[in-house]
Amino acid sequence: MKKVFCLLLTLCMVLTLAACGGGDSDPAPADDGGDGADVQEPAGDSGKLITVGVINNDPNESGYRTANDAAMRATFTEENGYQATFYNNNDAAQQIATAQQMVQDEVDFLLISPASTTGWDTVLQDAQAAGTQIILFDRMLEADESMYVAAVVSDMPAEGKTAVDWLATQNLDEYNIIHIQGHMGSDAQLGRTGALDEKVAAEANWNYVAQQTADWDEATARTIVQSVIDRGESFNVIYAENNGMARGAVAALDAAGITHGKDGEVIVMGFDSDTWAMEAVLEGSWNYMGLCNPLQAETVDGIIKDLVAGTQPAQKIIYTPEQGFDAATITQTDVDTYGT
Repeated sequence: MKKVFCLLLTLCMVLTLAACGGGDSDPAPADDGGDGADVQEPAGDSGKLITVGVINNDPNESGYRTANDAAMRATFTEENGYQATFYNNNDAAQQIATAQQMVQDEVDFLLISPASTTGWDTVLQDAQAAGTQIILFDRMLEADESMYVAAVVSDMPAEGKTAVDWLATQNLDEYNIIHIQGHMGSDAQLGRTGALDEKVAAEANWNYVAQQTADWDEATARTIVQSVIDRGESFNVIYAENNGMARGAVAALDAAGITHGKDGEVIVMGFDSDTWAMEAVLEGSWNYMGLCNPLQAETVDGIIKDLVAGTQPAQKIIYTPEQGFDAATITQTDVDTYGT
């Protein structure tokens, strides 16, 4: 009888333990002691992605922009330690509104290629207050250097001056120029326009036949040149502020039977880094291309990784290496090295 009672008692204890302490119950709380196992790690350390917001222009704007956007998206990936949000728009107001939202979302870094150089003061101030670090890429904006940690950009005024200095060496008796401008108020437009405006104002034999924005659009550039041709006005230089617009201008020349390039009636000038444009210079169809390097993502990535590790950039503004290419001196090696 005692044996039966002991067996029954043991069975009751087993059933009680199964009901109260079995495998379906909630796990015990994790240890939050001093070993750091469940402490949230800082951005960049293992276990937490660096959050970035990327404000860029429309990749359809030009071949340059397509390459620039692709490089940013290929770099700021989860595999490389980032949680990235991308926004592309050529409208400055939309860029600014989206950047403001990214600051409110508390991204670690805000990367900006501004469509306009002005209007960013509130975003920059709010970012600073929120602890979001600003890095400019591709284009500058009008702001005190204390408002951003670094800028990886093209020196647009230098690009314009290099191009205008080259044009002056062509020693034309008279410069009658169709000037096709990019997006008005952008860093690229201001820099590439500024040097030419100064030269036209200073030299009696430098004249604008037309000066009009095509807003980076190839078809609009073709229409501008076609309008000048239709009016019967004489010109011998096309200074287009990107390669797409230069190609549109050349299409109008070809349709009208006007020769251009190395041995032609009209000097053709473009900017950016498109391989096909460099090939046009190499074959002598165009006269000049001002290089604007779109591949800044790797440099920006290095800056961020250094900042997360506690190292400040050695320079506040880092200019990408650039130069002008002339049909008389460009080589296939140049095309292979710098074309995108």
